[in-house]
Amino acid sequence: MKNSDTRLGIIVAKKHVKHAVQRNRIKRLLRESFRCKRNSLPNLDLVILAKKGAGKISNPEISEEFQYLWLKLSRKLANKTIR
Repeated sequence: MKNSDTRLGIIVAKKHVKHAVQRNRIKRLLRESFRCKRNSLPNLDLVILAKKGAGKISNPEISEEFQYLWLKLSRKLANKTIR
């Protein structure tokens, strides 16, 4: 197991996701997804901002979206075109 210094910042604004339960659910799912992918990422500082309506999405849909975002990030890292 590689010691990765990749860090994650999560922003789920009350303005976009009204209920604390929904905000915490999104953050919990994102942290779990990040834990699974952390060792496969180089040293990065990632900041993820939840968009309006994110609280209305179901858990499986959120997990699927995170998987898509990790795949997209790996492709960008492979091409070395991070912006």
